[in-house]
Amino acid sequence: MDLVEVLPNRLHMLRFPIGQAYLWQDGEALTLIDAGHAGSADRIEQAIRSLGLAPERLERIVLTHCHRDHVGAAGELAARWGARVLAHRLDAPVIRGERPMPEPVLLDWEIPLYAHGLTVPEAPPTRVDHEVGDGEALGFGDGAYVVHAPGHTDGSIGIHLPRHGVLFTGDCVAAVGPLMLGVFNVDRARAIATFRRLAALEPSIACFGHGDPLTEDTAQALAKAAHEAAASG
Repeated sequence: MDLVEVLPNRLHMLRFPIGQAYLWQDGEALTLIDAGHAGSADRIEQAIRSLGLAPERLERIVLTHCHRDHVGAAGELAARWGARVLAHRLDAPVIRGERPMPEPVLLDWEIPLYAHGLTVPEAPPTRVDHEVGDGEALGFGDGAYVVHAPGHTDGSIGIHLPRHGVLFTGDCVAAVGPLMLGVFNVDRARAIATFRRLAALEPSIACFGHGDPLTEDTAQALAKAAHEAAASG
């Protein structure tokens, strides 16, 4: 796992072989955006400690959606440090193991990529302490709030921190190669509409579930990629 500084003394990316999570600091109080795959809790704890921070100060884990590479370690981390787990109400039953994982509608070129993604360990059923909705304040980042972002999954969310110009897109947008619509969507048309909604927020920093954060000309790049996604259908 790699630890990458995105915003000094505020934001770090935790990059796994497949997917990534983000650690946000409000002083000593910590928030994790997504939680990596099952079995990565020890590495996440080590990363937190390597920054001179205390994992006991992890207050919340916000899950952008229900896929295994984002949910896997959330339950173990929450149990260790008492953090609350938050997810959208439409994905929460999947995260808890009460409903099956939704199957994406795959384009032909996505099929081999999807098989590769399934090599990540399956996430165990994980508690969700609070089910969030669109526009809900999250209690960190000087005003972070939920942006319901359906299409990748029904309960996918973005997280916007307008005071800091930061947007977490989950897997709604990807930066693996060119900036693009995320793959493995349950509803491509809704995913494209979500992409356009997220781009309209005009962040200065965009953090993706896959691919390096975008920190320069971010708003323009998102707008261009969203327009191209909409044009291609």
